[in-house]
Amino acid sequence: MAESWSSLDTAECNFRPLVVIELAKGTKEETIEWFTKRVVDKKTDGGAQLLIKPLVTENGHENIYLVGASHLRLLLGAETVGLVKECNDNSMRTFTYSSRKTFKDFADDNHSFLTMAECQYIIKHELENLRARNEKMIPGYPQAKLYPGKSIVRRLLTNGILVQIFPLHDREELKKLSHSWYGRVKVGYQPLDDIRCYFGETIALYFGFLEYFTFALIPMAVIGIPYYVFAWEDYDKYVMFATFNLLWSTVILEVWKRICAILTYRWGTLLMKRQFEEPRPGFHGVLGINPVTGREEPVYSSIKRQLRIYLVSLPFVCLCLYFSLYVMMIYFDLEQWALDYHKENESNFSSLVLYVPSIIYAVVIEIMNRIYRYAAEFLTSWENHRLESSYQNHLILKVLVFNFLNCFASLFYIAFVLFDMKLLRQSLATLLITSQILNQFAESLLPYWLQKRHNKRMKKRESSQKTDADLSLAEQVNMEKEMGTYLGTFDDYLELFLQFGYVSLFSCVYPLAAVFAVLNNITEIYSDALKMCRVYKRPFAEPTANIGVWQLAFETMSVISVVTNCILIGMSPQVDALFPDSRMDLVLTVALVEHLLLAVKFIMAFVIPDKPRDIQLKLDKLEFESLEALKQQQMKLAAESLKE
Repeated sequence: MAESWSSLDTAECNFRPLVVIELAKGTKEETIEWFTKRVVDKKTDGGAQLLIKPLVTENGHENIYLVGASHLRLLLGAETVGLVKECNDNSMRTFTYSSRKTFKDFADDNHSFLTMAECQYIIKHELENLRARNEKMIPGYPQAKLYPGKSIVRRLLTNGILVQIFPLHDREELKKLSHSWYGRVKVGYQPLDDIRCYFGETIALYFGFLEYFTFALIPMAVIGIPYYVFAWEDYDKYVMFATFNLLWSTVILEVWKRICAILTYRWGTLLMKRQFEEPRPGFHGVLGINPVTGREEPVYSSIKRQLRIYLVSLPFVCLCLYFSLYVMMIYFDLEQWALDYHKENESNFSSLVLYVPSIIYAVVIEIMNRIYRYAAEFLTSWENHRLESSYQNHLILKVLVFNFLNCFASLFYIAFVLFDMKLLRQSLATLLITSQILNQFAESLLPYWLQKRHNKRMKKRESSQKTDADLSLAEQVNMEKEMGTYLGTFDDYLELFLQFGYVSLFSCVYPLAAVFAVLNNITEIYSDALKMCRVYKRPFAEPTANIGVWQLAFETMSVISVVTNCILIGMSPQVDALFPDSRMDLVLTVALVEHLLLAVKFIMAFVIPDKPRDIQLKLDKLEFESLEALKQQQMKLAAESLKE
């Protein structure tokens, strides 16, 4: 970190601030004293055994605290959270303090053995695992009830006593990363290993997938350009393009699994064991006993949750879907009006008017998607899911169903009800391009502009105070605490999911869809990188072994694309001419081909291994060694019991 932090060294050797804790203004002194004591207390006394200091400014410490840890404490924490590091024999193993000398680049005086992101993740884990012992409430706040085993930090957050916890940026490392990542326009790969070291595996894996998906779109774009130029009105030729689309959508997802395995093995997260999930912060219920852990915690009836889901959430989602279809029909009325206006006037202006309904509809779709997202978050929170994974799965399902219908229903209607390929091409192009422009503006350009204005005001306000190194740290903390909070990769994956739908479902009708997707993703890489480095607070690293439920979402979309493209092929004049006398024969033939292609798709998914052979062998070897070690331990215990 910056040299300015060295001035904070006190009795603890080289105190290095890693995490910032901001308490609410007016927090009672007894609460602060109790909480900070629990942070520094030894693990044996129920504390986190971390280092904590107030951030002193000209106006006092303002209830902002800096948290760090000794090198030894971080190493012990690395063992607790199960970090996987590279050994001297180039294998990947779970770190243990007792075998620390066997790990590559380890030395007692090498404080860079653990990355800063890993250190911050360890501190976050330790803070979240600060649990109440005999306390019945937060001191000074009788309404903030505690019970044995309850997470103290989560209770402070839910009661508004603790405003936020966030990791500090390392300005020097961030500057280097920014330069190599987005500081200069270049043709090449992203520094994924550097991104992982700074932001953690979840964010690095998103950028890895974004990069991979962009490269995977290039073959579709290369084929699409001449197809667009030379066969613009020749619908017969989209049979070949649709066939290629079917194979492409399957292969890229299977290949991604292998690339994902290579990356996560190198980063160590492929080997990390899944930890027992704690109840999410928003979960509430009557105090009871968890039958698995035996600990006292809130218990909520699953029957009540199911009633909320099926009697409230499901009808609400269905109502939203109906409203989306109603808006879609209004859009078609506007399309008819624009067409009639063009027929009456036949001018350049009337030609432009033809695109107005699609542009308006694309804007309305984006607005509806964002409003529905807030409603879905409220409903999913109200359903009171115990685990964060369950909450995320239900939220993603709600959002994906609505977004899929909202974005693609009009295209399905045009293709399979109106049978208007020209209107389908126009609508697809307008929806795709408009949504990309709106997303770039809303997600990157607008937040960056707002953050830049805020930073200028902060610098003017604090320029008079900037006299020594300590104030440099205070300025950094005050600027970062006002920055927006990165809410995770949900919206980023959702944008790619919808883009994949536009390309895989109907791109044979508009072959330039892949071209625009490639151009958008190139700018997306730079704008998202800028957003992570300049707009938002640094997020905590989150270890992950894959892209989670999004892999299933993309695979589901690829299955739907098989059905869609088969029907488009069956509707082509070229295929229709093969069955002049019987429509039923055509339908049966298309259905047979669709089933065969789905069978080929699933066979390919089965045949292509999810992990490369060398990585699978390493995993099998580690599993064998762990089983042998367990066997040796059991034999040792048995021998000792016989001696007794």
